[in-house]
Amino acid sequence: MHHALELDTQCPDCGGTGVYVGLAEHTGAGVVCRKCNGTGRYTFRYEYDDFEGRKWRDGVQRILEANPGICVGEGNGHTLEEFGGMSYAEWYAGGVFPPKSEMRRYTCPAWWYQFADYSRKPNWDECPWGFRFRACKLFPNKAACWARWDQEQGQE
Repeated sequence: MHHALELDTQCPDCGGTGVYVGLAEHTGAGVVCRKCNGTGRYTFRYEYDDFEGRKWRDGVQRILEANPGICVGEGNGHTLEEFGGMSYAEWYAGGVFPPKSEMRRYTCPAWWYQFADYSRKPNWDECPWGFRFRACKLFPNKAACWARWDQEQGQE
């Protein structure tokens, strides 16, 4: 069932004054607030549908736990499997991501877990902080980093 909720609230942009003062307005200047048209009142509207369970998403064949900013998809010589993850049907049925389902071909453990689960991101001395992961001197041999990760996680 579809619902709509409306609330009259104090305008969040002008604090209910009807006058907006932003970066360009200073030394005593203000402008009529665009959000509330100077009334100080903002009508918040929220529309929603009742949750009836997770729905199937057509067109998805494979699902990843996260995406650290890499274009993923089938085509141009790429398969969906090379990006890791698991079948969408298996995930939809309640499956959990199996070991080694990370995007290992394109990321290292630090890069992947910074996005997928920060609490699992390795804190290795060899992993420099504050720059692009691809610039790491170990990145060209990221398979060795994944082997170390697997050993530390008991996934050999």
